[in-house]
Amino acid sequence: MSRILSAVAWPYANGPRHIGHVAGFGVPSDIFSRYNRMAGNEVLMVSGTDEHGTPILVLADQEGLGPQELADKYNRVVVEDLVNLGLSYDLFTRTTTRNHYAVVQEMFRTVHKNGYMIEQSSLGAISPSTGRTLPDRYVEGTCPICGYDGARGDQCDNCGNQLDAIDLINPRSRINGETPKFVESNHFFLDLPALAGALEAWLRTRTDWRPNVLNFSLNLIDDLRPRAMSRDIDWGIPIPLEGWADNPNKRLYVWFDAVIGYLSASIEWARRKGDPDAWRPFWNDPEALSYYFMGKDNITFHSQIWPAELLAYDGRGAKGGSPGQFGALNLPTEVVSSEFLTMEGKQFSSSRGVVIYVRDVLSRYQPDALRYFLSVAGPENQDSDFTWADFKTRTNSELVAGWGNLVNRTASLIHKNFGEIPAPGELQPVDQGLLAATSAGFDKVGGLIGTHRNRAAVSEAMRVVQEANRYISETEPWKLTQDRDRLGTVLHTAAQAVSDANTLLAPFLPHSAQKVHETFGRTGTFSPLPRIDEVTDLDDDSRHYPVITGDYELGRTVAPWGSSPVVPGTPVGKPVPVFTKLDDSIVEEELERLRQA
Repeated sequence: MSRILSAVAWPYANGPRHIGHVAGFGVPSDIFSRYNRMAGNEVLMVSGTDEHGTPILVLADQEGLGPQELADKYNRVVVEDLVNLGLSYDLFTRTTTRNHYAVVQEMFRTVHKNGYMIEQSSLGAISPSTGRTLPDRYVEGTCPICGYDGARGDQCDNCGNQLDAIDLINPRSRINGETPKFVESNHFFLDLPALAGALEAWLRTRTDWRPNVLNFSLNLIDDLRPRAMSRDIDWGIPIPLEGWADNPNKRLYVWFDAVIGYLSASIEWARRKGDPDAWRPFWNDPEALSYYFMGKDNITFHSQIWPAELLAYDGRGAKGGSPGQFGALNLPTEVVSSEFLTMEGKQFSSSRGVVIYVRDVLSRYQPDALRYFLSVAGPENQDSDFTWADFKTRTNSELVAGWGNLVNRTASLIHKNFGEIPAPGELQPVDQGLLAATSAGFDKVGGLIGTHRNRAAVSEAMRVVQEANRYISETEPWKLTQDRDRLGTVLHTAAQAVSDANTLLAPFLPHSAQKVHETFGRTGTFSPLPRIDEVTDLDDDSRHYPVITGDYELGRTVAPWGSSPVVPGTPVGKPVPVFTKLDDSIVEEELERLRQA
């Protein structure tokens, strides 16, 4: 058994999630976590909504709300989206909890004590019309290094170099297009140059990362500069130092506090389960594993900034130092970054109407249909495109006509001829061949999921489905009604193949996995789904909020990864289709919705 931290990117609390978001961080992390629970590993899957920073203030002004009201509103929206998609968090929380504030401030104090948080004067971008700080990512312009027009004030996505907003040629505000004003102010900077040696040494041990992630991360090392970790803003976590804590206009940078959420969520999870130290085996044990899931636009923060903060907290940079009360904290085992998903050939853009929200898809289609598409055709290691035509085709030809058809006709034949799982007679080579194929699928599919190759994994599982469909076509059980022994053997073998395929597909299709389980007369939870709990802040009785959690116990609610023998005599009723076939008209209907948007 391994202990595995599944650390999932924190969605910003500024609106519902679109399918491009969950293609990058949501579905891949859930597949990985579900598989590892089934394989017998102890998994802690955590995340939450990211709720600080200027963008929250800007949107709050637009909606006539206070920043906490706005965060509360969209926290609930995001929670509902992710639960309905079936993402099995142990805890999905938020960055405005008192617990999170305390963890972030402890991290800051120790990093500062160890000498890696240095005070410097810098020029920051200010909106001339509002006087409010413009975040680096809200300033765009031409990259001074490669000439790309569209570089942000923190980095250029074209050449990958770290930038400051003041470096940009012809800078402009993404909020209203005005030219920002740059004013001098004192801030705390993470001393990345003092951590560069340790950071590079660690990165060079990460030989099994996706090449694009590792190469991008290593290329950043040569250009490391101190990076601002505080902002002139009144919405965020106070700086826990004398002379700073009471300043209402100085707060920690949202990206300093957001990545610490992985640790604070783990601590909150432990506190809520009544064992305050339960998080430590995932963070302090060097043998524990940790996987961070996100889209490629967040690689820098997870392969550079967050590891640098951890190294600084542990005192493992050039200035030395020692850990604080959390002890020595593990660096990421792997940063699992997905590429971008586009929509009908265009980049997602809510403002331009090129978007489809998770909640809109799930209001019209089955959640597993979306999960399947994002698994088999998602942006795993290259950009991919979501089209309604492809979504309809894959749903109908692969889920409905492939997997759904296998389930339905196997159950129908058993119900019609026996009413229960029949006992097998002597197996013939064709029966043995199918069972050998389904059995071999567990190592193949599990190995692919374990190395984040979900497209290949779900394709391999569906290949097993094709083998089972071929078996039924070849054995023609509908012609065996006069040979009850052979008919029983064929249908028992088919039922076993369906059971095995259902286990193989459960990490990808948790909703339908439970339905298939019940179709063949089995009881209890086979594929657990998350739930929303309404909770009180652990350190502030006046605050209440929803969290995502669930009951994921191997052998009780989580099916083990492997073949589970079907039991003769188990009643099988008349089945109902597991998947809904989509009419050809939905393509034009959805494209019309996009045009109107």
